[in-house]
Amino acid sequence: MNILICDDQDIIAEGLKLILESQPDFKVDTVSDGAMAVEMVIEKQPDLVLMDLNMPIMNGVKATEIIKQRFPDVKVLILTTYGDDEWLFDAIRSGADGYLLKDIPHTKLFEAIRSTDAGETHIDPKVARRMFDQMAQRTPTPDTQLLKKLNDREVEILKLISRGYTNTEISETIHLSEGTVRNYISALFSKLNVSDRTQAALLGLRYGLTDINDL
Repeated sequence: MNILICDDQDIIAEGLKLILESQPDFKVDTVSDGAMAVEMVIEKQPDLVLMDLNMPIMNGVKATEIIKQRFPDVKVLILTTYGDDEWLFDAIRSGADGYLLKDIPHTKLFEAIRSTDAGETHIDPKVARRMFDQMAQRTPTPDTQLLKKLNDREVEILKLISRGYTNTEISETIHLSEGTVRNYISALFSKLNVSDRTQAALLGLRYGLTDINDL
């Protein structure tokens, strides 16, 4: 797996590179700001970008937005010290495939990288709790009309997406072909007016279709 680390603190970037390259299947490059990350993605199109947020020249939110618009298949996993609400929601809106804090244990980071590359969504439990609390404050009475747009199968699939299931795992769980699952997910995204699995997973949290500890 080709991984790009984007972090303006060289000691952190190089430390992460050494840690990740302890895994035989990881090949790692580093850059120090969002603009350089965009350039490197254009040049090399890595499988996954580990993106910091608060950086000079171009921050991680803007870089993530550009990368996901131009290269939607490149996964972007936020890895930051910031759990602030402003950074959090901006990063999710930018299309990030997950949001982790830098105090994550190494083994959990390896697992998150591999599963994100496979299509799962990873959000740090502490961050997910903040997101859930914010959504509860902003929408004390969820709009159930939105869920009424979905049929029973689509609700079932949304629940599994919210738990981080890949298309393959969904297919095996509900005994449908992966092609059929992809068709359901495409219709689901259209009805919910979301563009990716992370946004769909957040709606699943908001409507109580999964527990926060399942993320």
